[in-house]
Amino acid sequence: MKKSWKYFVLMAILLIAQGCAVYRPKPIDEQAVSRTLSSPDEKSICIKARQINHPILKPRNIDFKNGISAQDAAIIAVIANPALREERDRIGVANAQLLQAGILPNPTFGYSSDFPIGGNTAGTVTAYGLGLDWDIRSLLTRGAKVDAARAEAASVNLRTAWDEWQVAESAKRHVYRLSYLEKQLAVGREEEAGLRKNLVAVKKAVGMGDMTAVDLSAVDATLRKIHTSVLDIEKKQEQERLTLNQILGFPPGSVIPLAKGTGRTSFNDVPSLAEIMKGIERRRLDLLALKMGYKSREASLRAAIRAQFPKINIGFSHARDNTDVISAGFSVSISLPFFDRNQGRIAIEKAGRRQLFDEYLNRVYKTRADAAAILTNIKSVEKQVDAADKASKSLQRLVHISYRGFLEGNIDVLSYYDEVNRLFSRKLETLKLKQELADLHVALEITSGEFLGRE
Repeated sequence: MKKSWKYFVLMAILLIAQGCAVYRPKPIDEQAVSRTLSSPDEKSICIKARQINHPILKPRNIDFKNGISAQDAAIIAVIANPALREERDRIGVANAQLLQAGILPNPTFGYSSDFPIGGNTAGTVTAYGLGLDWDIRSLLTRGAKVDAARAEAASVNLRTAWDEWQVAESAKRHVYRLSYLEKQLAVGREEEAGLRKNLVAVKKAVGMGDMTAVDLSAVDATLRKIHTSVLDIEKKQEQERLTLNQILGFPPGSVIPLAKGTGRTSFNDVPSLAEIMKGIERRRLDLLALKMGYKSREASLRAAIRAQFPKINIGFSHARDNTDVISAGFSVSISLPFFDRNQGRIAIEKAGRRQLFDEYLNRVYKTRADAAAILTNIKSVEKQVDAADKASKSLQRLVHISYRGFLEGNIDVLSYYDEVNRLFSRKLETLKLKQELADLHVALEITSGEFLGRE
């Protein structure tokens, strides 16, 4: 009998050991950091872009050789942005919690042995006792805990997808900004090149006595002013490129070319507030995540209420006393809920459920207010863009007229270059307004939770 129990215990230990996890170290060292933060592989990104699985983002063919568009940048950011790794790790944690929620507590096995060591030990044997008990209350709460963990896992998945969507839209915004800065830079360099030619011509004219030093100073001052603007645009362009690289997960020194014609080419596809709000609670991923979070809280509250029932343990025993009498039996133990009736946990879950309910209402309310504000701003900026375009055309005609007047001696050089400055400033202002309009369209896409229009 003694040997058989030893064999049974040994087998039990071996079986348990086979199911145990094995620890493997994962140190944070320079090699691990460098490997993880290395420059993304473009071929790998292209493959993943064609296979991307996201509630909003769709698979896309990306060609780095021909430059990337705003939509390309959105997909690349979701694939390669380092900050999203942390967000996706939460999915693994939530899935692990779901696994844990479904695991029932282990039964408790006990073994005892008593050895006769003194007194009248004649005819006595070594006594032993075996016991096995289990907490059956876990069956009452398991279903609710699993439901809570499953809903929380779904909520985490949706929150992660929402974060990916915002990163994707942020990448689009910076591509638009970089595109318009390139347009501003092209305008500035064109104006600067023309003024440098004029400066050479005016210097010759001054040397021949046809023009004065005042005329030369006017050209030089205008050139310096425009050159300063060009340097400022170049600085902003470099800052914007660094920001875009960071979002896309590329090293700071990388230069990712933009596709030709990148930028918003259509601003006439703006939906109304009613169209945006229609079905938004079924479309916005953060609202869906809050709904699943609320569902998780509901299940957690249900589990907390069920857990207020007394803790019940049932057990079975098998024993032999020193006189070689063998007995078997069972036991039941119930905790008496005089003080702890799980009222604290129930109160916490109720408060958490109420908080999520109010957060959901506030998010829907804020979404409506944000959408209305963005639409108002879009209409306002559209009018400004239209006015700036018309003003630029008028100033362009005025500069041509002023130039002819300057050549004929009817307009002094200071007046002419003042008009040149005004036209240059108006062109830059128009491009800045269009960039602002593109930013507002991205903000509207984020608020509506879907792609709007086209590039």
